[in-house]
Amino acid sequence: MSEELNNQNSAEPQVETPTNAPAMESAPQDETQPTAPVEQTSTEPAPEPIPAAEPAPQPQVIVQQERGFAHYVGFALLCVLCIAFYFMPGIALTFAISLIPGISLGAIAAWTFSAIFSIIAWVIFKLKIKGFKKSFYFYIGLCVLVFILLTVIEVLTEETNVFSKIFSMLCGAGA
Repeated sequence: MSEELNNQNSAEPQVETPTNAPAMESAPQDETQPTAPVEQTSTEPAPEPIPAAEPAPQPQVIVQQERGFAHYVGFALLCVLCIAFYFMPGIALTFAISLIPGISLGAIAAWTFSAIFSIIAWVIFKLKIKGFKKSFYFYIGLCVLVFILLTVIEVLTEETNVFSKIFSMLCGAGA
C-alpha cells in the first residue's frame, strides 16, 4: 500500500506556496489540473446584435388616369390667369392710358406696356423693401389691391365694363 501512495503522490505532485511570498507573485500551476478560461476585457465595444431581416417592401402600383382635353384647356386658362394677375398693375395702367381719347393700342403693344409697367412696379418694390420674399409679397398685395379696385369700378359703374374692355384690349380688338 505504501507503493500505491507513492505512485499517487508522484502522479499528482502538490505545489506548496510559501507564506512569506509577496501577494503579487503567483504560484506555478500544475499541467494536469484543468484551468478555467480567463475572460479578457477589451476596450472595443461589443458587437451590436444583427436585427432580423426586414421583409422587402412590396412594389407599389400607381394608376394614372388619362387626362382629357378639358384638363389641358383648364391648365392653359389657369396659366393665362396667373400671368394676367401678375401683370395686373401694368394692365390697369395700360388700360387707363388706353381710355385717353385718340390712343388705341394693339394686343402686342398692350401686353408689352403692361409687362414693362409691371416690372417697373416690382423693381420699385424690390429697391424699397429689403429681401426678395418680402418684396414679392408686397407686390402680390399690390396686384390684389388693383384687382379689388377694378372689381369695385366694374360693380359701381354698370356701363364701364372694365374687364371686358381690358380683355378686348389685350386681345387686340381695339375700342
